[in-house]
Amino acid sequence: MAGHSDSSSSEKKSGEAMTDVPTFSAENLQNNMKVIYYSRTFMSITGGVIAGIFGFTGFVGFIFYFLVMTITSIGLIAKAKFSVHSYFDSWNRIILDGLMGGLMSFVLFWTYPFFKLRTFISVT
Repeated sequence: MAGHSDSSSSEKKSGEAMTDVPTFSAENLQNNMKVIYYSRTFMSITGGVIAGIFGFTGFVGFIFYFLVMTITSIGLIAKAKFSVHSYFDSWNRIILDGLMGGLMSFVLFWTYPFFKLRTFISVT
């Protein structure tokens, strides 16, 4: 927020601006990381179920996973109002963190509906 300041304090601030390092609250950063983790896990499970229902196999299923994770990353960036450095210390936090952990959930929920539907369809 903008506030009224006298000229002497602004001169001090301009000299110190070069050496200032952005600080983050550890609790807020940890909470933001939890939001990313839970969002990626939820979208991995949802994407896995959808991939299983649609019957994606092999490479197409993995492409679908990375497409879902790309959409999730864009959604998280939009949720942060495109000012990622206000909420995270780097872009890697929002784009790459949880990517491989979500893959395990995706594969689990991808194969279960796929095989259940194939078994149900072959029996009837």
